[in-house]
Amino acid sequence: MSELFDEVDEEVRREQLKKLWDKYSIYFIALMVLIVAAVGGWRGYQYLEGKKAAEAGAAFEKAAELSDQGKHAEAETAFTDLAAKAPAGYRALARLRAAAEAASRDPKAAAKLYDDVAADRSVGTEWQDLAKIRAAGLLLDGASYADMQQRLETSAAPGATFRHSAREMLALSAWRNGDMTAARKWLDAIAEDGETPPGLRSRAEALQALLPTVAKS
Repeated sequence: MSELFDEVDEEVRREQLKKLWDKYSIYFIALMVLIVAAVGGWRGYQYLEGKKAAEAGAAFEKAAELSDQGKHAEAETAFTDLAAKAPAGYRALARLRAAAEAASRDPKAAAKLYDDVAADRSVGTEWQDLAKIRAAGLLLDGASYADMQQRLETSAAPGATFRHSAREMLALSAWRNGDMTAARKWLDAIAEDGETPPGLRSRAEALQALLPTVAKS
């Protein structure tokens, strides 16, 4: 008798499963199709992104070779083209290299290119700070201390990645523009920072030694 009941229960379960399948099979199949399509789409996306990155890397190397050969105009064009269509990882770097190539023909135009990178939050704060430093370096000889201060003061703050270069340029700018108080301020910041590179520290000490003479003249 128990075996009979077991067979009846099994038959009932099969009938219930059949009804469920008949009712919901279309949804199950649709879900499976969506999963397969999603996995295939993701794989395809990864493949295309990898291909783009490989192509961008090859193009970047060719542009760098042009620069090494002294073909700065051609290198600038190549980097500019790469910056317009490369994946994000190469785009910011290509923009910076394009600006570096432009510096050989027009420092002010190159500084403007660096300024554009510095103003673009999408590239990340470190790239922005580097662009600020590069632009300031091109304009240092002719810019006022106020302009340099506006450009570099945030980059010279404690903990900033490029603070050492920023402080040195601010000290030089203040010295060249006759602001000895500001020059001492930045030279003191260089001296008090335990992570200041030795070469920069030596240059700062040499400039510090000139300040009293300059102040008296």
